[in-house]
Amino acid sequence: MKDQYLDINKASWNKRTEIHFDSSFYDNESFLKGRNSLNEIELNILGDLNGKKVLHLQCHFGQDTLSLERLGAEVTGVDLSDVAIEKANVLASRLDSKARFICCDVYGLKEVLDEKFDVVFTSYGTIGWLPDINKWASVVSHFLKPKGQFVFAEFHPVVWMFNDDFSKVEYRYFNDEAIVEIQGSYTDGTEDLCTKNVSWNHGLGEVINALIGVGIQILDLKEYDYSPYDCFSGTQEMEPGKFIIEKMGRNMPMVYSIFGQKKP
Repeated sequence: MKDQYLDINKASWNKRTEIHFDSSFYDNESFLKGRNSLNEIELNILGDLNGKKVLHLQCHFGQDTLSLERLGAEVTGVDLSDVAIEKANVLASRLDSKARFICCDVYGLKEVLDEKFDVVFTSYGTIGWLPDINKWASVVSHFLKPKGQFVFAEFHPVVWMFNDDFSKVEYRYFNDEAIVEIQGSYTDGTEDLCTKNVSWNHGLGEVINALIGVGIQILDLKEYDYSPYDCFSGTQEMEPGKFIIEKMGRNMPMVYSIFGQKKP
């Protein structure tokens, strides 16, 4: 399955992107009018981006990448899906943006991009599509300048242990093997969308040790008892923009963030 996952997931995300782009979940209309798509969690970590070069890994169709540019950054977004990159360029054109978008698998990025960045950023539903976290961490480190910053927000691995309606634990916390599923997506408009996906669960220890192993100092780690996105079954909005699984209450972590710095 490792040999096939790229083709399977690329096909899945190409289909999803066609629907996501016009969904109310992503709300491109308000985005084009100036809405910043980044959340409080990552904004609190990113700080002042004026004049900084930012590499955004697994950028989907570029809303967050373009939001980083709105904060003053010089941005490069990367995604596996050629449809997503096509849509990102559509948004960039409509905004008269200077953002650059590259269609590439994260692991192959070193072969097509030869630059160093002040910040490497990636967020929400990204690393679960990658089998080898050590290899991912090496890519992050490779593209960071000395003392460059790594900013990461991701759904907590505890969330991925449960089945879709959070009625039982279905998967191990630890990364043992690929999880192969046929499923829809998290936005509106996907009622008839069923695609095959291949994913992996990566525990906090696995992620943190991979980053430490490539010379990234972990300066801050936080866990959050909510999701900034209404993208799970059975959610309840406890505060504006903060969603929990209703049957779980605020008793489980839903998101974590990491702020790191590459050693000089």
